[in-house]
Amino acid sequence: MAANPMRKVSLRNLAAHKVRLALTVLSVVLGTAFVAGSFVFTDTLQRTFSSIFSDTAAGADVRVSAEEAGSSGVPTQDAATMEALPNVAAVMPYVGGQIVVLDKSGATVQSGGAPTIGEAYIPDEQRLGAKEDFLSGAAPTAPGEVAINEGGAERSGLTVGDSTQVLIPAKGTVDVTVTGIYDTATESGGYIGVQFLQSQANELFSDGSHVQYYDVAGNDLAAKGMTQADLREEIAAALPDAKVQTADEVRAEAQDQIESALSFVNYFLLAFGGIALLVGTFIIYNTFSMIVAQRVRELALLRAIGASRSQVSRSVVFEALIVGIIGSALGFAGGVGLAYGLRALLNAFDVGLPSGALALEPRTVFVAFLVGIVVTVLSAYAPARRAAKIPPIAAMREEFASAGDSLRMRTIFGIVIGALGAVALVVGAQSTGGAAAGTVGVGAVAVIIAVALAAPSLSRPIVGTLGSVLTRPFGAIGRLARTNSVRNPRRTAATAFALMLGLMLVSVIGVLGASAKASVDELVDTGIEADYILSGPQAIGVPVGAGQAARNTPGVDKVAILHPVQVNISGEPTFGVALDGTPDGLFDRTVVEGDPELSGNSIAVSQSASSEKNWQLGTVVDFDSFDGVRVPVTVTSIYEDSPLVGDWLVSESVYQQVTPSIVRSDIVVLVGAAAGTDLDALRSDLEASTKPFVVVQVQDREQFKGSQSQQIDTLLAVLYGLLALAVVIAILGIVNTLALSVVERRREIGMLRAVGMQRAQVRRTIYLESLLIALFGAIVGLVLGIVFGWGFVRTLRDEGLGVMTVPWGQVIGMLIGSAIVGVGAALWPAARAARTRPLEAIADA
Repeated sequence: MAANPMRKVSLRNLAAHKVRLALTVLSVVLGTAFVAGSFVFTDTLQRTFSSIFSDTAAGADVRVSAEEAGSSGVPTQDAATMEALPNVAAVMPYVGGQIVVLDKSGATVQSGGAPTIGEAYIPDEQRLGAKEDFLSGAAPTAPGEVAINEGGAERSGLTVGDSTQVLIPAKGTVDVTVTGIYDTATESGGYIGVQFLQSQANELFSDGSHVQYYDVAGNDLAAKGMTQADLREEIAAALPDAKVQTADEVRAEAQDQIESALSFVNYFLLAFGGIALLVGTFIIYNTFSMIVAQRVRELALLRAIGASRSQVSRSVVFEALIVGIIGSALGFAGGVGLAYGLRALLNAFDVGLPSGALALEPRTVFVAFLVGIVVTVLSAYAPARRAAKIPPIAAMREEFASAGDSLRMRTIFGIVIGALGAVALVVGAQSTGGAAAGTVGVGAVAVIIAVALAAPSLSRPIVGTLGSVLTRPFGAIGRLARTNSVRNPRRTAATAFALMLGLMLVSVIGVLGASAKASVDELVDTGIEADYILSGPQAIGVPVGAGQAARNTPGVDKVAILHPVQVNISGEPTFGVALDGTPDGLFDRTVVEGDPELSGNSIAVSQSASSEKNWQLGTVVDFDSFDGVRVPVTVTSIYEDSPLVGDWLVSESVYQQVTPSIVRSDIVVLVGAAAGTDLDALRSDLEASTKPFVVVQVQDREQFKGSQSQQIDTLLAVLYGLLALAVVIAILGIVNTLALSVVERRREIGMLRAVGMQRAQVRRTIYLESLLIALFGAIVGLVLGIVFGWGFVRTLRDEGLGVMTVPWGQVIGMLIGSAIVGVGAALWPAARAARTRPLEAIADA
C-alpha cells in the first residue's frame, strides 16, 4: 500500500474527530505556551536591562573601585594620584546610596522592586559622557536642593518647587526642595533617582574620605596608540590596593550579573513550564493510547487489506506530528501572549520592572516547535508500536488488551525504583544544605517515576476501596461506575497521574510554606520575649537611630539592637550578628558555657559553630573588615543554637570597628517595657519616637508573626499561580479522557440505554467514575507531596525551618476540591454520553 493513501487515512481520521483533535491539541498548546512565554519574558528583561547598563561608565575608559563591595570605598586622596598620571585626562567621583523618598503628605513613595537611589549631581563641565537633560527646572545649587528623575517625579507626585523629606538609612531624614526634573536614557520601571549637591552627597553617602568609585577618562589614548587596557595597567600600578577595570570590563561585569540574576528567573519559569509540559505529555500519551484502542478494528482492517506494520505505525505517528505542529504553532502564539500577560501582571503588582518591546529570538521559535512536536510524537510512539503489533483477525474479533505480564513487569520495575528513591529520600533528609536537598530531589524524582510505573496496579485497590464506600448509596449505578473505573487501570492511572502530579507539587509548597510560618511562630514564641519589635523593609532594615529613639522613649526599660556583621575570616566572607544592649528579658540566648556578657572584643558562638569550626573558650578569631582592618576577637561564651542570632554574636564595640559607617544598619530592635507601663500607651509613644524614620513598624509579637506570614503567603501565591497551569491541564486531561471513554464505550452505553438505563443514570455513572479517578489522583499526590515536603524541610532545618507542619486544612480543601473537579470535569462527557442513541450505537460496527 502506498504511503499517500495512509496519509490520507490519517488526515481524514483527524478531520472526522474534531473534538478529540481539539482536546489533544490544547494539551500541547498549554505546555509549549509556558516554555515559549518563559523565553520571551526573560529575553525581554535581559535586553531591556542590557540597554540600561549599556550606558554604564559612559565616557570613561577605566573605573577604579574598592576590592570589597562592603567597604568604605576608594580613598579620596587617590584622585590626586590618578590626576598626576600622564595619560589621565579627567577623574569623576561617584557617591550614592539607597534612600527612601516621601511625598508631599509625608508618605513613603513605593518604587516596587526597583531601587531608590540618592547620588551626587555632577556638573556638565565635570561629567564624563552625555550631559544631564533637564525636562524642567535646574540642577541643585545649594544644600537641601535636589533633582529627581521623571519616573520618580511621576510616582511621587513631586514637581519643581515642592518641598519634602528623604530618609537616608544611615543618617536619618533630610529636608529637601525639588529644583529640577531630569530625563533618563532608558525607561527603567519604578527606579527613583535623586541627585544632591555634591558636597551634601559626600556628607550623606560617604565618610568624607572615600567615594564609591572613580570613572577615569584617558588623555587622547588613540593618538598615543594606547588602549583602555594600557591605561588600566598604568592606574593599577599606581593604586595596587584598588580594583581597576576598563569600561568594557565594567559593562561586561554588569551584564553577567544581570544574566545570572535572570537565569534564576528563567530556570524558575522553565521548571514550571516543564511541569506543565510533563502533565501535558501524560495526557497526550493517554489520548493516543485511547485513540489506538478505539481504532483497533479500523487499523486491523487496514492490515487485512495489505497495510504493513510500519505503515500502520507511521500513520499514528503522522497524526501525532500534525497535532504537534498545530499545537506548537498555537502554543508559540499563546506564549507571546503569556509573556505580555505576565509582564502586565507584574506591573500591576508594582515590582518595578523596566519597560521595553518584547524580545522574540529565533531560538524561542525553534525551542517551542521542537519541544511541542518532539513531545507529541514521542508520546504517540508507544501506542503506534502497539497498534502495529495487533493481529488483524484477533483485533476484528475483540478489542485489543495488553497482557497481564506487562502490567506485572512494570509494577515490579516501579517497586524497585520506588525503593531506591525512598532510600535516597531518607538519606538526604538526614543532612542539611544543597547536597542534601539534591539527594532528596533525586529520590523524589525516582519515586514519581515509580508511581507512574506502578500506578495501574495501585489504582485497583485504591479506586476499588473508594468506590465501595462512595458509590454504595447509588446502588447498581454506583457498582457499574466502580467497575468501569477499575477495569482499565492503565487509563485510570494515566488520567489520574496528571492531577496527581499537580497536587503533589501544590502540597510540597504548602508543606514548605506552613513549616516556614510555623518555624517563625516558634522562633517568636520561644525565642523573643520583648513587648514590641521594631522592623523595617527587608532591603533597608531599621534605619540607624531608630533604636536609640526607642531607648529614649518614656516607659521603655530595655532595648536590644541587632546589627548585621560582614567580615572575612581566613579569607572567606562570613556573616553574623552584633548586639547593642542586653538580651535579658528580650530574647532567649541560653549560654551553656562561659560568660554571658558581651564586651570589648568578645564573641559568643553557637554550639554548632563551636563544633564545626573548633572554636572553644579562649579561641582567638581574626576578623578582617572589608576596609582591611584586622580585629582579633576572643570566644568568651558558647550558647545553644538559635535561628535568631545564628552562628555567632559579637559586641557593639566589634561592630563599630569592622563595619564602615556608610553601610551600618539594624536588623531588628527589641523593646521591653518598664514594670507597670501601659503597653497601648507605650506603642503610641514608640510610634511617635520613631516617626522620623518613616519606614519603621512598631509591632507586638503576634503582629510581627503575622507580617512574616504575610510575606511567605505572598511568595506562595506566585508559586501557586504558576502551578495552577499544571492543575488546569490536569483537569482538561480528565475531561479529555472521559470524553474519549464515552466514544470508546458508545456501544456499551447504547446497550445500557436499550435495556432501560435513563439519561440521568448515564450521567450519574460518568460523574461517579470521574469522582473516583480524581480522588485517586488527589490522595496519591497529596501523600507524595507531604512526604517530599518533609524531606525538603529536613534539609532546611539549619536555615531556620525547625518545625515540620502539614497544612491539614489545605489538604482537606484540596481533597474536596478534587472531588468537585472530578464531577465538574465530567459534566460535558456525561451530557455527551446521555445523548447516545441506543439503536445507532448498537448498530455501530
